[in-house]
Amino acid sequence: MKTATLSLALIGAAAVIAAPAHAETFDGPYVGVAAGWDRGEVSDRIEGTPLDAEASRDALVLGGYAGYNYKLAEKIVIGAEAGFTGTVDDRVRATSAGNALTIDPRYSFDLTARAGYLVTDKALVYVRGGYANQRVRTALDTGTGIVRSSDNLDGWLVGGGLEYAITEKVSARVEYRYSDFGNNGGDYERHQTLVGVSYNF
Repeated sequence: MKTATLSLALIGAAAVIAAPAHAETFDGPYVGVAAGWDRGEVSDRIEGTPLDAEASRDALVLGGYAGYNYKLAEKIVIGAEAGFTGTVDDRVRATSAGNALTIDPRYSFDLTARAGYLVTDKALVYVRGGYANQRVRTALDTGTGIVRSSDNLDGWLVGGGLEYAITEKVSARVEYRYSDFGNNGGDYERHQTLVGVSYNF
């Protein structure tokens, strides 16, 4: 009986030793928050309104995201992610035929696919790409009144970054993104540098 008990104890100890030190951080669902820098650039025209010259604005961007990682191979991770962002103090001042034009980006969302390579067990280098949508309001001062309009601009997004597992549940990322919202007959681009923190389930 003592021998059986000792054998079971040894088997249990071996199982604990053989168990992985932490769960797979980059395999499964996750949610996160992000903040960083945003630069909006408008040229040519927006919502059918021609611009006299290119205009831009730097702003703070805040957002959140949710996604799913799937470890395709030992070093390869793929997944999908949905994100939502809003910018602070981001109104772009421009002119159209000499009249003052204010471009006010409201919020944006994106749906992207992500593919990455595990440089180490804790560091994932990745690229992403997919659909993006930006809500924009404009106000044109014609001299006799203000003409206002709003629209959802469809576009696409590409980017890449590095994500590092701080613990088995928490990871941090730094990422660059480029978005083009020119599909609605305008020329509106965004550059973003984001820092994010994710909770991995």
